[in-house]
Amino acid sequence: MPAPDPSSCPLCGQANRCAEEIARATGQAQGPCWCTQVDFGADLLARVPPEARRLACICEACARKAAAQ
Repeated sequence: MPAPDPSSCPLCGQANRCAEEIARATGQAQGPCWCTQVDFGADLLARVPPEARRLACICEACARKAAAQ
């Protein structure tokens, strides 16, 4: 199984736009990541496959969708 892509959401596969990952990939400092202002509930975090936990960030769309449920 390939390693998780840190720039893709582990739930939907779309770009997660993680500022930390963008900074790592480009070498250019970024502002605070959007995710620092979001509460990721335990139910949402539990949906992340074990092999992607702490390696790939959930995207904003998935976070907002989960918050609306």
